[in-house]
Amino acid sequence: MPPRRCGCPAGEERKAWLATAAIMFTLPAALDARLQQEANLTFFEYMVLAVLGERDDRTMQMSDIAAGVAASLSRLSHVVTKLEKQGLLCRSRVPGSGRRTNATLTDAGYAKVVAAAPDHVAAVRDYFMDALEPADVATLQRVGMAVARCINPARPFFHGATR
Repeated sequence: MPPRRCGCPAGEERKAWLATAAIMFTLPAALDARLQQEANLTFFEYMVLAVLGERDDRTMQMSDIAAGVAASLSRLSHVVTKLEKQGLLCRSRVPGSGRRTNATLTDAGYAKVVAAAPDHVAAVRDYFMDALEPADVATLQRVGMAVARCINPARPFFHGATR
């Protein structure tokens, strides 16, 4: 087993990991339930719409969206098809060689994500941010960015922008 870089005792490392795992499982489920109730969107659908809504032209390549929402192209394509049928976004081929496709948020899609955003932000605060101390926020951002770089050093994507 490789040495631990965090330098903390194994028991503390385990507690930190289990707390993180609890967040990874329970927070998305809670956000999903609230978004479905309030906006008739899943958490994944909301994140796809939100990523596009933060772009000036409301357009991104599907592969970049997939990286941003940590999804396979197959899963993303399935959800984009559903959102496209609802008139919330549309797809178009990227000119040139290769099989590249853009997704563009429609005016209806933008209106949908803007309407859903206040309750989603409230849910994020209720379930997550309000449980943190002010110093935890900077630590959480640093940890999140470090983990994203470890998972995918070539594309540590953060909701609309690479850092």
